[in-house]
Amino acid sequence: MVSAAGPAEFPREPLPEVAFLGRSNVGKSSLLNALLGKKGLAFTSSKPGCTRTVNFYRVERRLWLVDLPGYGYARVSREESKAWKRLIETYLLERRTLELCVLVLDARRGWMELDLELKRWLDWHNRPYVAVATKTDKWKNQAEQHAALANLRSASPEPLLFSAVSGRGVRELWQAIWKTRRPR
Repeated sequence: MVSAAGPAEFPREPLPEVAFLGRSNVGKSSLLNALLGKKGLAFTSSKPGCTRTVNFYRVERRLWLVDLPGYGYARVSREESKAWKRLIETYLLERRTLELCVLVLDARRGWMELDLELKRWLDWHNRPYVAVATKTDKWKNQAEQHAALANLRSASPEPLLFSAVSGRGVRELWQAIWKTRRPR
């Protein structure tokens, strides 16, 4: 693992990269832990804004999974929030080994305006991505699930459904990652 506060600290090993983006506290780190099959590898917290650097996790010697700081609410200064934004934009625009972005949504909240802005930004910059809705295990009842699914299906692409608790969606996300990889 490499934890980078700036581009000079990004790994030089030229492996393909898959970046995980989403609002603060949406479940990016829990998603990574489930994908890697190792609880606690990526730090998780109920407090938003704990991921403050770009964290790289090497999968065998085949690719990097990259955990980016969240956007939206986090108890940090305006200056720190702007620095995170610059760091993330630099990474997304200049990283030549970036092959796929995973746009992570909270299944209970669905597509929010900041998520849609990021989706439009990725489309504008021609960055391939897949959307994943986390925390599906936290739907309270069928009515909440139906309303959430209607919201999630309102924008394209329809997100993969995921639960770090049950493991739902792990196989499907790995399939999406391997399917969208560019040949080397």
